[in-house]
Amino acid sequence: MRVSYGAVSIFSAGMVASSGRLIDNQDAFLHLPPLGHIPMTYRLKPNSEDKSAPASSQKDEKRKKEEPAKTEKALGRLVSLDAFRGFIMVMLAANGFGLYKLSTTDESSELWNILNRETFEQIAFHFEHPPWQSCFVPGSTDATVGNAWLKWKVSFWDLIQPAFMFMVGMAMPFSYARRESSGQSALTRTIHAFLRAVVLVLLAVFLYSQGNDSTNWMFTNVLGQIGLGYFFVYLMLGFPRWAQISAFVVILIGTTLAGQFVPLSQEFVPEEVNASYERGEIFAEPYRQWSKNWNVFHEFDLWFLNQFPRPERDNPEEIPHRFNRGGYTTLNFVPSMATMLLGVFLGQFVLIAPRNGKTFLWLLLAALLCTGLGVAAGATCNPIVKRIWTPAWVLFSGGYVIGLYALFYLLFDLWPLKKLAFPLVIVGMNSIFVYMVGQLLRSWISREIVKKHFSFVIDKFFVLVQSVTGSEYSPEQLQEMFAPVTVATSVFLVIWLFCLWLYRQRIFIRI
Repeated sequence: MRVSYGAVSIFSAGMVASSGRLIDNQDAFLHLPPLGHIPMTYRLKPNSEDKSAPASSQKDEKRKKEEPAKTEKALGRLVSLDAFRGFIMVMLAANGFGLYKLSTTDESSELWNILNRETFEQIAFHFEHPPWQSCFVPGSTDATVGNAWLKWKVSFWDLIQPAFMFMVGMAMPFSYARRESSGQSALTRTIHAFLRAVVLVLLAVFLYSQGNDSTNWMFTNVLGQIGLGYFFVYLMLGFPRWAQISAFVVILIGTTLAGQFVPLSQEFVPEEVNASYERGEIFAEPYRQWSKNWNVFHEFDLWFLNQFPRPERDNPEEIPHRFNRGGYTTLNFVPSMATMLLGVFLGQFVLIAPRNGKTFLWLLLAALLCTGLGVAAGATCNPIVKRIWTPAWVLFSGGYVIGLYALFYLLFDLWPLKKLAFPLVIVGMNSIFVYMVGQLLRSWISREIVKKHFSFVIDKFFVLVQSVTGSEYSPEQLQEMFAPVTVATSVFLVIWLFCLWLYRQRIFIRI
């Protein structure tokens, strides 16, 4: 079956439209496929260990040579990967559906006569990044409480970026196997990977420069981190499995040794670098050198980022670069490559594994193993901190992300629920569009589309809510109370409708 549709490629200098090309739906995080039946064929080695198979006759051997397709296995699309990607993009585009912002409503508000504030704050914990350390004992949101061996709880919002990284790696084996089978040379594939990495980094700088009078050379957001590590991870696809695993181990051990033992040149004055004991951002020995804005990765940025012209800002203390307010660093991309390699390992496995319950169990086992190793590393080697992507965080978050993917694999590749994935898949198919629109146009969509054209729909909705629930509050009061959720959800619905239109037009934004 031949499928043709339009695809749009984004380059740093502009956009180039192409059409009539069959593109694979697993072509990395930023290029997503249409929901349809796109066959993908991979040559598999015959099973030489099958003792029960009868010896082939000369006629059979001749037929096999004449019909090589008999030794190939056609693999359908991984709906689970598309749906998982779409789910992550939905949460970003919807800004967590405004749940965290709703939880910050003043405690004197009548909202808490409707909702249980304590319970809601526990839910909202999963829609905001913790101040520094990323692992908690169950039932607590204080990272300083509890035994390190029992800290397996994590904020869902901290898992968003690891999921991005993981999906980039997982898509690579599918993408480049397709490119190789379509006849692309190794040089062409390598140039494509390099240009993709460059464009991702430039897009990150572009986003950071919004609101500044000049270019803001920062590389710590998700696009920049993916771009800085992407080419290296791509090159690892050409190496045998033992070399890939060796690179994964070297990254983790090397980062641990650098963070723990490289001496720091500057004295640590927490109040001068936006660090606080009260927020748990400063560690005691032996982990002190993993504290916020007092680590070897921060010191690298003090040199590296000041090689670039810094934008003029209202706050002169930030010129030259002295610290990142969130504690993020450029060198996070190095351990982030290990997260992408985890995706590569799983992608290579799922690429040839039979789609059955046994594969699902292997995914669960990998998730449990990674999480357990992450907790052990956090208790013995380095703290579990997402903001500087510690090696313990690579393993800890990797286990959670693999577990989440396993759930989507079960729902949409094993169970007959593929049609239910459609609302997620069409978002995932245009993930770069969703990300850029969410970053650049969220306020504009809220002001110029939602409020201007759909406010009457929202008004009618709350009239209906008040009527059905019999609430003592008027529709206007209810609308004011739940404004954070209403605005975030409405903006997301507008973005989703754009994604639906792009899908129906067979337009898929990719790099």
